[in-house]
Amino acid sequence: MAIETATLGGGCFWCLEAVFQGLRGIESVVSGYAGGHTDRPTYHAVCSGSTGHAEVVQMRFDDQVVDFATVLEVFFDIHDPTTRDRQGADVGTQYRSAIFYHSPRQREIAERMIAQLTVQARWPDPIVTQVEPVAAFYPAEDEHQDFYRRHPFQGYCRAVISPKLAKLRSGHADLLLE
Repeated sequence: MAIETATLGGGCFWCLEAVFQGLRGIESVVSGYAGGHTDRPTYHAVCSGSTGHAEVVQMRFDDQVVDFATVLEVFFDIHDPTTRDRQGADVGTQYRSAIFYHSPRQREIAERMIAQLTVQARWPDPIVTQVEPVAAFYPAEDEHQDFYRRHPFQGYCRAVISPKLAKLRSGHADLLLE
């Protein structure tokens, strides 16, 4: 078993958390903040846009079960990497598309995948996903952890997260937990 860590930002962290919690090989998923200039930011500060942080998930995964490239395939399938500082109705730098790599190998895989997706012209607009080293990760407050599992019928969950989970089931059924 080779446990790795990945830190990804692709809009609201509740969405990413719910998706990655459902994959085989994912050991843990924590919602939080990365990529900013403020130590120990709070949700309200991050939402103001003043901290420079993105809402992210940091996950630990077994690279022998699900490798980093596969994690990124799912990541690119469930969010729009072509919209700068927004995902759907969520607008601001905290919702940017970002891969915060933990090793030179992760950087290489991320950059290669973005280049491949660009050549494939999968989206009509250019990919704007940032690729940068993770400097610090700050877990979000407890009320943001495990959000979808605790609130599946909440309006945002039903309108935004449930369709992402349906897309995951249809496109990556082979990766899902049983």
